[in-house]
Amino acid sequence: MTRDDADELAVEQALALVGGRNQTRHRADDWTGDQMPHNQNPGEPADPHPTPHSTPSPPVSPSPALPWDRARAVAARAGRGGPLAVVRLPLDRALGHVLAEPLAALTDLPSFDTSAMDGWAVAGPGPWTYEEGVSLLAGVGERPTARLPDGTAVRIATGARTPADTTAVIRSEHAHVDEARGLLSARRPVVTGQDIRPRGQECRAGDQLVPAGTVVTPAVLGLAAAAGYDALPAVPRPRVDVLVLGDELLAAGLPHDGLIRDALGPMLGPWLRALGAEVSGPRRLGDDAEALREALTSSDADLIVTTGGTASGPVDHVHPVLAALGAELLVDGVAVRPGHPMLLARLSPDGPHLVGLPGNPLAAVSGLLTLAEPLLAGLAGRPAQDAYRALVHADVPGHPHDTRLVPVVHRAGRAGGRDHVAPLRYNGPAMLRGIAAADGLAVVPAGGVRSGTEVEILDLPWAPATPWTEGCFT
Repeated sequence: MTRDDADELAVEQALALVGGRNQTRHRADDWTGDQMPHNQNPGEPADPHPTPHSTPSPPVSPSPALPWDRARAVAARAGRGGPLAVVRLPLDRALGHVLAEPLAALTDLPSFDTSAMDGWAVAGPGPWTYEEGVSLLAGVGERPTARLPDGTAVRIATGARTPADTTAVIRSEHAHVDEARGLLSARRPVVTGQDIRPRGQECRAGDQLVPAGTVVTPAVLGLAAAAGYDALPAVPRPRVDVLVLGDELLAAGLPHDGLIRDALGPMLGPWLRALGAEVSGPRRLGDDAEALREALTSSDADLIVTTGGTASGPVDHVHPVLAALGAELLVDGVAVRPGHPMLLARLSPDGPHLVGLPGNPLAAVSGLLTLAEPLLAGLAGRPAQDAYRALVHADVPGHPHDTRLVPVVHRAGRAGGRDHVAPLRYNGPAMLRGIAAADGLAVVPAGGVRSGTEVEILDLPWAPATPWTEGCFT
C-alpha cells in the first residue's frame, strides 16, 4: 500500500467515526484512560502486563481508536484540505512565515564580475604599471566601465566591479609594489580568473533559489534581499485560540485545597508559536458547557485548542458541545499512550478545526505532536516533519496494544559508537519533568523495544543542535 493509499484509508476510517458515537469510550483492557496502574511508582515506566484488579468493561464505542500513525495522517490531510492564502510581506515582517511560492532570482548573482578580495585587478602578464591614488571601491569605484589595458593594474576593494578585460585579482598580501619604478609584481603565480566572482556564479535570473514551503529564516531573508526582493509571497500564520477547561485549575500561587496549577495555559502558547502559529492568550473557561459553546461559536481562529474535558466524566463537556454544534469528528480517540482521549473536529465545512487535548500535561503534549503539529503544518504550507529513526539505549516497555510516546534525549556516540537516544524518567501522563529535559519523543510500538533497537523520533521544535546533559532526569 502506498503512502497516498494509506492516507486515503485513514481519512475514510476517520469519517466512519463521525456521528452516532457513544460519549463513553473505554477500551476492553486494563489500560483505560490515561491513568497509571495504582501500583506504579511515580516516574517509572508503566508495566506492559499489569495484573487485572477487576473485570474490564466491555467496549461500548462502535469504532476503535485510530492507530497513531493514521491519526497523524488524518490531521495532516485536514490541514491541507483547502487552498492556501497568500500575502506579500515586507522582508522585515516575513521572518518565520512559510513561502507560498518558489523564490526565483530576479537578477544574476552577482549581477556583475566582482573582486573577491582586497588587492589589485591586473590585465595580461606582469609586471604591471599602476596609477598612484586610483582605486576601485564597491559601489563608488572610479571608471567602473573602463577597460583595463594589458600590462596595467588598479587597486580594488572586495565587492567592487572588476574592469572589463581583467585577468585576475592579486591579493594585497601577495603583491609587491615598487613605488620608485611605479610597478606591481606578484609574489605567487597568477591564475586567470583568480579571486574574481564572475557574474551569475551563484545563480542566473529565473533560477529557483528555494522552493515553496520553505520557512523564512534570517538566511533566506538575506538571500531574498540579495536577489532583489523587497517583499515575499508568504502563507499567513494560522491563528490559534487556546481554551483552558477545568474548575480545579489555579492561574497563580501554590496548589491548595484540591486545586492545582494550570501547567498547560503557560505552555501551549509558546509551543504553538514554535510550530508557526499566531496564538491568542489562553482563556480559562472552567467546567462551563455554555461558556465553551460561546467561545467556539465566537472564535475567528483557524484552530481552537482545548485542554481537558475530552473524556466522558460528568464535567467533560467537549463531546456534548461539539455534538450540539453539529461538528464533524475526524479523530475521536487515538491508540497512543499517554493521550488517547485526544480528538480532532471540524466545527463547520468553512469553520475552524478543533484539537481537544487531554488535561494531563504529558498527555496534552502527546496530542500536540499527534494532531496539532501536522494540522498546523498543513494550514501553514509547511512540509511535514521528516521521520527518522535512532538507536535507543535501554529497554523501553510498551503498552500491550497501543503506541507509546516516550521523552528521550540525544547522546553522542563514544569511542566510535553510534549516536543514540536515551529514554527519560518521569514520563507519566501527568508529568512534565521528563519532557522538560527532552529534545524528542520516541515512538515506541506496542509491546515495547529492546535496547539497541531503532525507533522513530519526533523532534521537539526547539531541539538543540548538540545533546543535552540531562543530569538527574535519566
